[in-house]
Amino acid sequence: MVGDDLFLQFSEGDEEVAELFTDIGVKRNSARVLVLMLRDIDLTSRMMERVCDLRQPEVSIALTDLMKRKWVRKIGQSGEGKGRPILLYRMGKTLEDILDELKTEIVG
Repeated sequence: MVGDDLFLQFSEGDEEVAELFTDIGVKRNSARVLVLMLRDIDLTSRMMERVCDLRQPEVSIALTDLMKRKWVRKIGQSGEGKGRPILLYRMGKTLEDILDELKTEIVG
């Protein structure tokens, strides 16, 4: 599964895209999580922490921000018996819809 490991790394290109989102008003950590989610795979918050190099509270705040905008949504949970269930997250809107919203916010 080396390909999966490469897929779940935050590249320089990802950093640049996240910086662009930050420049137009998206919070830094939200931008990092959003860029990762744009890969269109279901992720746990733990995966986001690892790939985006963020702490758990930072990912939690970013997810709350993104879910308020309906850009990301909870899709369910995976749990194997005991312990706290693990929530999975997925994109709630397309990149095009997100960019349209941001354009409306900026232009008015």
